[in-house]
Amino acid sequence: MSRKYFGTDGVRGTVGESPMTPEFVLRLGYAAGRVLSGQSKDPAVVIGKDTRISGYMIESALEAGFSAAGVDVHMCGPVPTPAVAYLTRALRLSAGVVISASHNPYADNGIKFFSADGFKLPDETEAAIEAEMEKAMGCNASAQLGKVRRREDAGGRYIEFCKSTFPNELDLKGLKLVVDCAHGAAYNIAPHVFHELGADVVAMGVKPDGFNINENLGATKPGALQRAVSDNQAHLGVALDGDADRVVMVDAEGRAYDGDQLLFVVARHRAAKKTLKGVAGTLMTNLAFEKAMARLGAAFGRARVGDRYVLELMRDKGWELGGENSGHIICLDKHTTGDGIVSALQVLDAMRESGKTLHELTEELVMYPQVLLNVAVPKGFDWKKHAAIKRAQDEAERALNGRGRVLLRPSGTEPVLRVMVEGEPRDAIESAANSIAAAVKSAAQA
Repeated sequence: MSRKYFGTDGVRGTVGESPMTPEFVLRLGYAAGRVLSGQSKDPAVVIGKDTRISGYMIESALEAGFSAAGVDVHMCGPVPTPAVAYLTRALRLSAGVVISASHNPYADNGIKFFSADGFKLPDETEAAIEAEMEKAMGCNASAQLGKVRRREDAGGRYIEFCKSTFPNELDLKGLKLVVDCAHGAAYNIAPHVFHELGADVVAMGVKPDGFNINENLGATKPGALQRAVSDNQAHLGVALDGDADRVVMVDAEGRAYDGDQLLFVVARHRAAKKTLKGVAGTLMTNLAFEKAMARLGAAFGRARVGDRYVLELMRDKGWELGGENSGHIICLDKHTTGDGIVSALQVLDAMRESGKTLHELTEELVMYPQVLLNVAVPKGFDWKKHAAIKRAQDEAERALNGRGRVLLRPSGTEPVLRVMVEGEPRDAIESAANSIAAAVKSAAQA
């Protein structure tokens, strides 16, 4: 489907610039409300957000748009993205709406939707919303306006849901855990989940001010967590991103474990229990993971980058487990979407039941070195049309001589082309990545 407004993960951009303006958000809320009104007799949505200062403005505009279209609104305030997916199902609502730009800086924000079943909106529903936005905006008569209520119990409900995904016979007693919430949506939720399961929790990144979300903290910047684990003599650290749908973990020796490694721990644990049907990864999943799945006798498939596409592959294959090296891990037997807290609990389950450390559980997964470079490009830049970039890619692949992979792909959320080279030895892949990046930069500036 060709989308005008929706990207791979909803609508996202710098606040104050198109499309993230109050007028656009108001029209989006109204258009989505009109579509939902045509699908349900008594439409109602839940709206959650992360801790960006722009969230106040955006939720107000969305609320007005939905109300004008006759849709009731449940306001949750700051809650993780997966909490909205859960609450949409639990409250039997028509849709869930998340206001967040995930791991992006505070100046950005975005809007993404969940359908009534807790999954991302189908393409046809997004297309219907975009078509509705091309029409003039109206407003229902007063008697048909939507009502708005605040869900004060949203956080507590979600805390109990997260705890329910951890085995009843296990606890986290005796475990000292540093939890980095990146001053984001999980700041008042994640520490409680781990504490109530018995862990001694040291919380960090739990003082959001509207501007400090993801600032030198969280899953994309685990350095602060590594230092905190050492300083507090903790057993483990858990880092979430701004909307808490991805996770990175750190052990007592300061080693950081990315999504591929954590997904391997969960997959191996399930394989040992004979409950692993297959695992979905992406084009970015490390080659070592693919080979490890073969050793486990588990089916493996690669989707396009983005949890939306991982989920599509999982549902198509009938698999329950999938994820990305960025830390998005989806356990469909636990939740309908990627969930950083639930994923961390799945890893902790594997550790508790096996009695092994993270290092021991990942020893046999020897990762191939990867170099990832982000090259700024103009909006709409089509790298495939530039012969110089294709030549650089071909030369890199010849130089690797079958010992690695080369992948070029545009970001779905930023104006950059991602250049990834994976293989051995490291100096060869660094040289290859730099050569390709230089060709991209030159073509982008031409």
